[in-house]
Amino acid sequence: MRFTGPLRKMSTQYGETIRYALKLGEDMLFVNQLIGKTIRIQFVGNHTCFCGSVVPEVYRQNFCKECFFSKPEASPSIMRPELSQAHLGIADRDLEFEKRMQLQPHLVYLAKTDRIKVGVTRNTQMPYRWMDQGARQAIILLETPNRYLAGEAEVALKDHFTDKTSWQAMLKDLGTDAQLGESKEIALAALPPHLKKYSEVSNKIWDFHYPIVHQPEKIKSISFKQKGDQWEGELFGIRGQYLITSVGVFNVRSHEGFMVEVEVR
Repeated sequence: MRFTGPLRKMSTQYGETIRYALKLGEDMLFVNQLIGKTIRIQFVGNHTCFCGSVVPEVYRQNFCKECFFSKPEASPSIMRPELSQAHLGIADRDLEFEKRMQLQPHLVYLAKTDRIKVGVTRNTQMPYRWMDQGARQAIILLETPNRYLAGEAEVALKDHFTDKTSWQAMLKDLGTDAQLGESKEIALAALPPHLKKYSEVSNKIWDFHYPIVHQPEKIKSISFKQKGDQWEGELFGIRGQYLITSVGVFNVRSHEGFMVEVEVR
């Protein structure tokens, strides 16, 4: 079976085991069903930008250079919520878009990947954000009415928790003995008083189990640099947005927009 199209982030479905799907052109591949099969992926040239135009290369995060510096979807507050100014009526790139994006409930959470990390996401992205990160567990700290307050809380907690994931350690399943319940108590105690009123009453811990039949001991990254690059190997599992194979691990998200041919045997 062969499929062609621009790569997009795999969609996820929460359940006893996380289920993954990958859309390529008009076809939908249910990736869990491909575990144990041989996959070949080849970069056939060109990239499809976020805006839909075909460009020679993606600049960053599936944006061409022009879109990266002009589109509100790539504004600095996307990566740094504390820079949000829509609640003040101040535009960064497109105030109406930023109001829709930023003036809605946001969650501040702790997730267990290779360690305990703090993060921010819109409440509509829960639990998908955690699955994309490859988290083993997650717990909600706060629900704030806008993105700025969530970013303010995240910044306040960076003295106590990282906001980064070591993807190599995560894929090796090198976890931490720290407990999310105890970590939540530490986090809430460290917050500025005006943010504590947004604390989440529930202490529900979300658990995530990924479809992996063989855990890698060594991590070798596979990436495409030029047209014609390809890899072929047996699919051992999926975690986060990584395909774990017999020849290394392939980050689907970092190759968004790459036009590829996928063959499954």
